Amino acid sequence: MAHIKLPEFEEMTPAIQAKARPILEKTGKLGEIFKLLAIDEKVYFATDVMIQKYLLDETTLSYDIKEAIALLISKENGCKMCVDVHKSIAKMLGLSDKKIEEILKGVDSINTDSREKALLNFCIKASGKENYKILKEEINALKEMGWSDVQIIEAVSITGYFNYINTLSNVFGLGQ
Repeated sequence: MAHIKLPEFEEMTPAIQAKARPILEKTGKLGEIFKLLAIDEKVYFATDVMIQKYLLDETTLSYDIKEAIALLISKENGCKMCVDVHKSIAKMLGLSDKKIEEILKGVDSINTDSREKALLNFCIKASGKENYKILKEEINALKEMGWSDVQIIEAVSITGYFNYINTLSNVFGLGQ
């Protein structure tokens, strides 16, 4: 049960109802994070743009890597609700149960190349309280492995998004 009252569809603004309607028609329900964001239209639409641009749109990173970041950062942040949601999304995108379990065991358990592991480990470090200690040499090491500036920025942006959404979920007790 959330720590604050979450609005039902009828209590949402018409603009948010327009976004909610297709979700309700498709799934029959709105998730707690949707309802939490719907409390403030500015917060909802700012977050919606991030979801579209970082996660749903085709970008320079594969959906597999984006979902690995989502799962790893959500697990790192102790956000069970987000881990559960992204396990389902990862399955929809074609990741096997085995691959999802590898990701949730940590970067060293993932059956992938050292290049991808380096990016994922970098994202975990970037998500932490001491991310200000990241050195230019660490970014250069990723570039030497073939990651572009755009891919690195995108990975860190996705990491930051999950710190943001995990914080909202954890602070307001969603999924408990």
